[in-house]
Amino acid sequence: MDILNHILFGFGVALQPVNLLFCFIGVLIGTLVGVLPGLGPVAAISLLLPATFHAPPVASIIMLSGIYYGAMYGGSTTSILVNIPGEAASVVTCLDGYQMARRGRAGAALGISAFGSFIAGTLGVIGLAFMAPPLAAMALKFGPPEYFSLMVLGLTVLTFLAGGSMLKSLMMACFGVVVGNVGLDLITAQPRFTFGLDVLLDGVGLVPVVMGLFGISEVLLNVEEKLSEREIFKTEFKGLLPTLQDWKDSIWPILRGSGLGFFLGILPGGGAVISSFVSYGVEKKVSKHPEEFGKGAIAGVAGPESANNSATAGAFIPLLTLGLPSNAVMAILLGALMIYNMPPGPRLITAHPNLFWGVITSMYIGNVMLLILNLPLIGLWVKILKIPYPILFPLILLFCLIGAYSLNTNPVEIGLMLIFGVLGYLMKKFKYDGAPLVLAMVLGPLMDNSLRQSLLMSGGGGMIFFTRPICLVIFGTVAIILLLPLLPHISRIRKTVGEAENIK
Repeated sequence: MDILNHILFGFGVALQPVNLLFCFIGVLIGTLVGVLPGLGPVAAISLLLPATFHAPPVASIIMLSGIYYGAMYGGSTTSILVNIPGEAASVVTCLDGYQMARRGRAGAALGISAFGSFIAGTLGVIGLAFMAPPLAAMALKFGPPEYFSLMVLGLTVLTFLAGGSMLKSLMMACFGVVVGNVGLDLITAQPRFTFGLDVLLDGVGLVPVVMGLFGISEVLLNVEEKLSEREIFKTEFKGLLPTLQDWKDSIWPILRGSGLGFFLGILPGGGAVISSFVSYGVEKKVSKHPEEFGKGAIAGVAGPESANNSATAGAFIPLLTLGLPSNAVMAILLGALMIYNMPPGPRLITAHPNLFWGVITSMYIGNVMLLILNLPLIGLWVKILKIPYPILFPLILLFCLIGAYSLNTNPVEIGLMLIFGVLGYLMKKFKYDGAPLVLAMVLGPLMDNSLRQSLLMSGGGGMIFFTRPICLVIFGTVAIILLLPLLPHISRIRKTVGEAENIK
């Protein structure tokens, strides 16, 4: 009964007019971000983060969360109509969604994608509500050594699942730890990694870094490409409500995709991307007609779209209960919560129950809004797709400049953003993933504090990490993960995921 009381309390928070408004704004922007190829929720949240600092913290987190899961809804639109995934998690949807559109069933594909996403999102929120409290209670037993080992595991899993070269991912993670620890040491008050520059004594802000890595770099990449208009498949959107046969063919893929996505979304790294690939593979294996996949099988749309939406709910579990972000979006949300003086972790549920339960229940309300919004507004999304990129990207650049300056009215923030923008551009050109850098930047100071507290507990000896059972198990898992890429089969899977994440 306690969980039901908490959920009712959460609905009381989420249904407040200001929170409802921010939830609506978030899911609307998220859908738009998902529709426009090349933008993504990370860049969008980075752009809008400075604008939320003067708003109520709960409403701000609700809006930023809405952008994240709303983008998963919008990504299917471009996959089905244009054969271009708006999001990396919607790559698989292109295979059968576009073929359905070519056969005159664009409406059915968009409809089952919307309904499947709603069902998956709802089941994911229910799983989040029931799993998060007991996990938070267990995490209260963790000490500094356990937290340090857990953060090391998180970064290791992220680098493993990021795709591409694991060495490059590890390099980015190490660089992120260094960037995160720039500034005055909290214990000794000595400057670290400042190179004698007073402007770095306060550290490197998260917002300029993520705006540069994911906003400015995207503009630079698209400027050098030939920006031609996207060819949209012309069809009438009729039959948006799936037929009875469509439901029969889709209901089990939706349920399987929801379960897979939720549990894979908990893992650090591109859970939504991996879950959509796994769901597609499972559906093709269990199907009585696997030869139809790639030719317009509705299960090939229902399963992956359900998986990537359910994964967004799963990603909130380690963030809210352990303070451990599972992807770049969660890292930005972690940074936002710390700015609002609401650090996530096991004590969040008791210290800030309005935030914890308000965000969870708002995700269900947001899913209802998305279901209502997406189907009637398909025509509008199609028109937005026709916006010329030479107009769109200068606007993004302008918003980046305004956002970076308005944060602290400090021109140094603009300089840092531009530096990381160029760095992000070079990273993408040479296939370096930015997600490990952002996560390590956020986790770096936390890891540093946990490590030093652990060493103080042990009198300066490192054996404390190998005498505590939880730490020993976690570091053993880290060692296994680092050795896995040596297996040829695992290496091929990581390469496939990496290629999917590079598609925009």
